[in-house]
Amino acid sequence: MTVTATSVGESDQLQPQTAPASRAARLVRLVPALAAALSGVLLYVSFPPRTLWWLSLPAFAVFGWVLRGRSWKGGLGLGYLFGLGFLLPLLVWTGVEVGPGPWLALVAIEAVFVALVGAGVAAVSKLPGWPVWAAALWIAGEAARARAPFNGFPWGKIAFGQADGVFLPLAAVGGTPVLGFAVVLCGFGLYEVVRLAVEARRTRAVQRSAAAVALLSVAVPVVGAVAARPLVSDKAETGTATVAVIQGNVPRAGLDFNSQRRAVLDYHARETERLAAEVKAGKVAQPDFVLWPENSSDIDPFANADARAVIDTAAKTIGVPISVGGVVERDGKLLNEQILWDPVKGAVDTYDKRQIQPFGEYLPLRSLVGAINENWTSMVRQDFSRGSEPGVFTMDGAKVGLVTCYEAAFDWAVRSEVTDGAQMISVPSNNATFDRSEMTYQQLAMSRVRAVEHSRTVTVPVTSGVSAIIMPDGTITQKTGMFVADSLVQKVPLRSSETPATRLGILPEIALVLVAAGGLGWAIGAGMRARRTRDV
Repeated sequence: MTVTATSVGESDQLQPQTAPASRAARLVRLVPALAAALSGVLLYVSFPPRTLWWLSLPAFAVFGWVLRGRSWKGGLGLGYLFGLGFLLPLLVWTGVEVGPGPWLALVAIEAVFVALVGAGVAAVSKLPGWPVWAAALWIAGEAARARAPFNGFPWGKIAFGQADGVFLPLAAVGGTPVLGFAVVLCGFGLYEVVRLAVEARRTRAVQRSAAAVALLSVAVPVVGAVAARPLVSDKAETGTATVAVIQGNVPRAGLDFNSQRRAVLDYHARETERLAAEVKAGKVAQPDFVLWPENSSDIDPFANADARAVIDTAAKTIGVPISVGGVVERDGKLLNEQILWDPVKGAVDTYDKRQIQPFGEYLPLRSLVGAINENWTSMVRQDFSRGSEPGVFTMDGAKVGLVTCYEAAFDWAVRSEVTDGAQMISVPSNNATFDRSEMTYQQLAMSRVRAVEHSRTVTVPVTSGVSAIIMPDGTITQKTGMFVADSLVQKVPLRSSETPATRLGILPEIALVLVAAGGLGWAIGAGMRARRTRDV
């Protein structure tokens, strides 16, 4: 073959023109991936300690834009990127003391659930009314994440980012699933409204049914939240109680605070005795009972006379019952236990934590983990055992439901205390392991959502802060700083009525999972019919 001068010249002229065009095409193909990751980051920014709850709406609007019309495989990859963008910064606190390995592994696993949701949303995005099916799929993904692996990890539920938002009253209607569904539906609906408006402007035509569904997807959650406002109340129904929340502080932050167990116990006893002196001086109201945090006595008071004496002295000094967070060994079992300590009778009741934390309080796959990293097995030498019964202490006539730290993330653990008669809830916690990270504020927001969900006062005694008193409407009336010794005393309302969320329990979540399954089944069936038609 002969190459002419002309052909070579033409080739030289074409080369520099096609290269920039191909680079631009590659960049355009990267836009959805970049948008998916950045919208995940935007969702993270909407979470506490920031009060930018409304950013969750544009986050899901962009996510909807990225996924609509994609194949399920494309949705899977984009969903994973969205999950990484959201969960990597949200859960960074999990690596504060143990390094990036566990943090990255946790995020990598949790993002798989978001990826599967992305694949599902992409599949249903071609259906009429797709924002409804897509929002239900997100809640189905949260439901799965709250149960597996290792009994689940619900951190990052959309509801937990809405403690300051207008949608919060919906927690009293159907709990965290309904609250989260409303937020996600509104976000996807927002994108659909914009998409149809742009399409109508371009084509001078609009599908009225599609436009109606899009507008309702935005309007119904907002109207529903306004309509649910009467369910939110901070009025007393069964009297009041004056509670004292003790934050004794710890000698130092980090994993090794546990080596200072006696110091932590002494700090909480000392703060209680300081409060008693203020009560005696008339500076502070006499509390009806006192609430200490989780791990306030990691020395077993049933087995150690000195620890028992310290707690007993504190109870006698303040003159009222104390709920003490202890670590005890009973019948060969290690238990994270709340102990009701009476100033006259001593220990009279106990509650054993039921939802214990994997890799913190017990070590799944111990032999495998030990082969990878011996430090993990040395840090968790003995697994904690699970309790089996709800914990409701009767303290000076008030029924106080105990939800220990990690349990606040689980719907069933909080509800069981209320259905067992709790008139208020206490969430004793120990966040010293996570230093000054965002973890404590994320957990505090959970307690605010739980207050509205079940219409109960919630107290949050924490070893190192932030401790708080939360009204049944989700308002924080008092809180402490971090890594300071302090106490909070306040008269709070006791309530006995049950919200719809309390009565319905898991039913709203089941209903939304069924909606998600229905939409997914419809999408799969429609795809199969379309392929058969093409084959014919």
